[in-house]
Amino acid sequence: MFNLHVENKQIFVGDVRIVGVASSSVFLIGDTEVISLSSMFDTPPEAVIISPYIPVPGEG
Repeated sequence: MFNLHVENKQIFVGDVRIVGVASSSVFLIGDTEVISLSSMFDTPPEAVIISPYIPVPGEG
């Protein structure tokens, strides 16, 4: 079970610079009641490579 305790206090955000986004990301400033997540996968199973190695172009 996951328990999260939140203390709401004042927040001031001056500047935000995002240089990259992961495939599973949430960026939130402020209050929210609910965050709903969903996922969709449209690649055919035979095209998926499940491996600890990532092919690098021009190598090997």
